[in-house]
Amino acid sequence: MKELNEHADCVLPIDNQSLFDIISKIDLMVNSGKLSTTIKPKSLVTSSAGALKKQHQKPFDAMNNIVANLLLNLTSSARFEGSLNMDLNEISMNLVPFPQLHYLVSSLTPLYTLADVNIPTRRLDQMFSDAFSKDHQLIRADPKHSLYLACALMVRGNVQVSDLRRNIERLKPSLQFISWNQEGWKTSLCSVPPVGHSHSLLALANNTCVKPTFMELRERFMRLYKKKAHLHHYLQIEGMEESCFMEAVSSLSALIEEYNQLDATRSMPVEDLPRLSVAV
Repeated sequence: MKELNEHADCVLPIDNQSLFDIISKIDLMVNSGKLSTTIKPKSLVTSSAGALKKQHQKPFDAMNNIVANLLLNLTSSARFEGSLNMDLNEISMNLVPFPQLHYLVSSLTPLYTLADVNIPTRRLDQMFSDAFSKDHQLIRADPKHSLYLACALMVRGNVQVSDLRRNIERLKPSLQFISWNQEGWKTSLCSVPPVGHSHSLLALANNTCVKPTFMELRERFMRLYKKKAHLHHYLQIEGMEESCFMEAVSSLSALIEEYNQLDATRSMPVEDLPRLSVAV
């Protein structure tokens, strides 16, 4: 985390438990033909129409496949034609307002693996709603109830700019953006859809909902560090000293504090600043 804080331009954290929950949802979609959000957390079996389905035969293959779909959507503008293609550099340029706050929460819709591409297609408007649902996030987080700094919508398929704008206007009232970036949306349109689907959407959100993940990480680290557990493995390496561990904790704590300061602004009123007028 210390290296990511200091040297990365942009980070997309992904949670194994979230990926496994998504695979469970995909299994239900394949069996029932529709998306169900009533998944028992951390369950090894899922129920569909009264029948029990065994745990996914190759869960890690399927989980890696979801990550591959994320990368395919992320790079689609660089590989295919589109009316509103987006360069990868534009992601960090538009979604990272402060150097350290470069952690983006990603969500995909529709949910599928390459083995299950023939699942029912989601309606366009429902697809946009799904992208902001906690059930579609690739990390255990609920961005809809946290503070947005910026958000990118990367769409593939036969979708018009008007469809994008209409759905942004529809969703804006339910999303809380920081006061100084109320119009913090970045959009991308690639005309080539993924295999087996008419359209898809990747949403990248710079959102304070990642803070609990970092807090849990710090808590788990400190639980081990207080007992000096496993330290000897690292201290045998030349140049690695015990002070490095406290520096790492300080770096993570500083990041958490930055998110705390942003969350503290949530109750502040949104100022309607005057637009720049140009005299001709």
